[in-house]
Amino acid sequence: MIPTLKSLSASLRYTAQAIILFTLLSSGASAETTSHQVKPQTVYDLKSVFASVQSMDVTQGRARIGGTLVELLVDEGDIVEAGQKLALVRDAKQKLQIAALTSKLRSLNAQLQLDKTTLKRVSTLKKSGKASQSELDKALTKVDVVSADIAALKLDQAVVRESQSQGDVFAPARGRVLSVKVTRGVVVMPGEAIADIAADSYILRLLLPERHARFIKKSDTVLVAERGMLDINDETSQSTRREGIVSQVYPELDNGRVVADVKVEGLGDFFVGERVRVWVSTDKRQTYVIPESYIHRRYGLSFVYLSDGTEIVIQPGSKLNGGMEVLSGLHNGDTLVQRPTPGPAHANSAGQ
Repeated sequence: MIPTLKSLSASLRYTAQAIILFTLLSSGASAETTSHQVKPQTVYDLKSVFASVQSMDVTQGRARIGGTLVELLVDEGDIVEAGQKLALVRDAKQKLQIAALTSKLRSLNAQLQLDKTTLKRVSTLKKSGKASQSELDKALTKVDVVSADIAALKLDQAVVRESQSQGDVFAPARGRVLSVKVTRGVVVMPGEAIADIAADSYILRLLLPERHARFIKKSDTVLVAERGMLDINDETSQSTRREGIVSQVYPELDNGRVVADVKVEGLGDFFVGERVRVWVSTDKRQTYVIPESYIHRRYGLSFVYLSDGTEIVIQPGSKLNGGMEVLSGLHNGDTLVQRPTPGPAHANSAGQ
């Protein structure tokens, strides 16, 4: 039997209604399964403070000899490697000393050649009996003395050259040049600082009020804002905070403040002394924290749905642990749903 156009239209209409009904029932079932049990949680009260970027070690490149600074190879802000040359110090007397020793060395070498020639002649005469043993010993001694003088002179020359090479000022460690204390052409003394270098290991230094001394301890976790986010009300910084670890708490108070160091990755690009906002834990308490997806707002108020379909008003607080703190309106054991389960009350309100 061939179906008529009217029967086909009715069949399609019933099929569409069945699909819509199945979709509604499925969404209602998923809504019922999406719930959150309200339980008290332990949260830590965070205090916003400022910390400054500091180098763990500040070392200095120093001149090892006195003299004139003839070359300066670094400037403030430069990154230097361990052993890199920073400056060049030269003493004009050393050049003259090397020239004098070189001239004296040439003279002794000529004297040595003459004494060796004399020794060879006396040795030949001794074999023929025309020279005595004392003359041979005397010629041999003169060769030995001049050879020893040449060796001593070469050592003196090496000492002067080594002293001259110590005019090179090297970086003792890898890091960033904080300040250059001299200019080219000045006279420096042995041990005088040429440049201050912040070693390539940076920390955040905290200065907390004395009343927080009993809360902070080593290995505590703190939250660190991104660079430049110094506003306490900056909401964008809350999603980009990094974690840091308290590496040291100093036992001595500084003007009534606790000093602590925090290790954070990626401080190498910061300026030494740059301020960064840090949140530290000052106390802990019990509160309710729920996901933000369960909160909906209307007429300036915040509402949540309970599992029985009741809609109640709550007082939200700040964002904590990936959710929103609830100051009032909820009780321990309440079950929240994102959408109320369809029931007679909602059907009547929808009909009205």
